[in-house]
Amino acid sequence: MLSAVRRIADVISWIISPVVVAPAVYIALVQLGFGHDVHRLYYLIVLFLASTVVPVLLISGLKKTGKISDFNISFREQRFMPLLVLVGVNALGYEFIQQVNAPRLLTGILLFNAINMILILLITLQWKISIHLFTLTSSIALLFVQFGTVALWFLLLMPILMWSRIFLKAHNFMQTLIGGIVGFILMYAELTWWTGL
Repeated sequence: MLSAVRRIADVISWIISPVVVAPAVYIALVQLGFGHDVHRLYYLIVLFLASTVVPVLLISGLKKTGKISDFNISFREQRFMPLLVLVGVNALGYEFIQQVNAPRLLTGILLFNAINMILILLITLQWKISIHLFTLTSSIALLFVQFGTVALWFLLLMPILMWSRIFLKAHNFMQTLIGGIVGFILMYAELTWWTGL
């Protein structure tokens, strides 16, 4: 019974993971919000590379070489280097997407992903905040800025993901709660300021 529950928690943790949530939100955002834009495919490629392709390749490489113990980078001490690389990846993505005069909301995603990654990196020096929860709620904040209150229904995923991460002993309650709260507030504040909404 316990092993079955653990499998459920593990599946939830992978489905609502940063490399799944972020690109799914970006696809919805670009297709529904900027579907008429001739550069929409370019936007998606840059966002997808920064949010999924590079992180997956990076983490797989680090796992293979023994630099990290598992794909979730469970140990706080192992998170510094991958986070630092992802700061650079998002900053580079910001420069690329700027070249085609992308909508300000899309440039803001990459810019603030880089900035927020620095914040997470600094927190990680002392504490283990949940990147799963941070990514989920910051992605919901992004949808909220673009599509309004209908996006807030996705916050129902927050307690489900919190349970999963706590059950798997990846985080404690406060690490998941703070990750979720800070992720939403920070991204919402940044993007509303950036876009002038």
